[in-house]
Amino acid sequence: MLYYAAIFLVIALVAALFGFGGIASGAVGIAKILFYIFIVVALVSLVLGLIQR
Repeated sequence: MLYYAAIFLVIALVAALFGFGGIASGAVGIAKILFYIFIVVALVSLVLGLIQR
């Protein structure tokens, strides 16, 4: 999931470089959402891993 967030971030940077502001802001929004989902899933996995020990 972090991989897809990085891909959308790169797409946003390339789109911003070529002047496509709407596409860039959409890709940044998707990248942010995926990144936050990744953080939540990682924290839940960490907590569950610590509890199971």
